[in-house]
Amino acid sequence: MAKDPKNEGPSEEEEPKIKDKRKIDPETGDVREPLEDPDVADGDSDLSDEDLAILDSAERDLVAEYRDRAARAEAELKNFRTRVERDRAANREAVIAEVLRNLLPAIDDLDRAETHGDLVEGSPLAIVASKIRGGFEKYGLQKIGEKGEPFDPKLHEAIVQVYSKDVSVNTVADVIEPGYALGERLLRPAKVAVSVPEP
Repeated sequence: MAKDPKNEGPSEEEEPKIKDKRKIDPETGDVREPLEDPDVADGDSDLSDEDLAILDSAERDLVAEYRDRAARAEAELKNFRTRVERDRAANREAVIAEVLRNLLPAIDDLDRAETHGDLVEGSPLAIVASKIRGGFEKYGLQKIGEKGEPFDPKLHEAIVQVYSKDVSVNTVADVIEPGYALGERLLRPAKVAVSVPEP
């Protein structure tokens, strides 16, 4: 609109131009044909074909960039979920291992009672011992240390060492206190007497 130099307002001689850009005709409800801007109608666009091609390329690049960002965000979220699940499982195993480690002395006492004949089959103490051992086995608790197996310093703790001509490698001669493992996690090494080959 032209402005009047005196009052800087719109000129009274020119009426405002109103363009109805609605896509649907409010009276008939029909879809209207797109209006051509008179400034651009005769090919007087400020943008050349080269500029339009650059804009189109920029739009495609922007879409590709946002798709790439979305894919990366989705991959990061998946990795985060995997890491959280893995950490949750590791924490659960650590808690179970700590609880079982604290109860190992009770299992040792049950083993000693059984050795001394205090766990008569059908007695209340034998039933309790059976339930406790069954509960530990449910979580995967495994006993370590058998007489006659090869000595493994990762699983056994040698308390006594005895020379023997009957063995060619270090061998467990006797189990003083059994060890326990939970899956791959060693809770306690077995305390053993070891037979070693004579020099």
